[in-house]
Amino acid sequence: RIFEIAPAAKPMFPFLRDAGEDAPLESHPKLKAHAVTVFVMACESATQLRKTGDVKVREATLRRLGATHVRAGVADAHFEVVKTALLDTIEGAVPEMWTPEMKAAWEEAYDQLAAAIKEEMKLAASA
Repeated sequence: RIFEIAPAAKPMFPFLRDAGEDAPLESHPKLKAHAVTVFVMACESATQLRKTGDVKVREATLRRLGATHVRAGVADAHFEVVKTALLDTIEGAVPEMWTPEMKAAWEEAYDQLAAAIKEEMKLAASA
C-alpha cells in the first residue's frame, strides 16, 4: 500500500533494487519481512500504550532504526505514508471491528513509535 500512496518511495528500500520493474512488490520476500516487522513493532507499541500509557523501544533498536532511516533519507512525511498504509491494512483485515476508537488507539501507538524513531534520527544525523 505504501507504493500506491507514494510510488517515489521505492528507492528508499535498498532491498527492492533487485526487484524487476514488473515484479509484484507485494510478493517480494524482503518487503514482506519489513512489513511484518513494522506491524509487530506497532502491535507492541499498542500493547505497551494500553498497559502502561507509554511506548518504550529498546535503545539498541532505536539506534539501529534511527541510523537506517537517516541513511534511507526518510522524512516526516514518509512516516505519515506508512501510518496511512498501516491503518488501511488493519482496517481491511478487521472491518467489522474497526471503530473510530480503534483507529485512534492505533494512531496513538504508531505516532509514539514514530516519534521515538524520529528523535533517534535527529541524534544519528548530528553524529
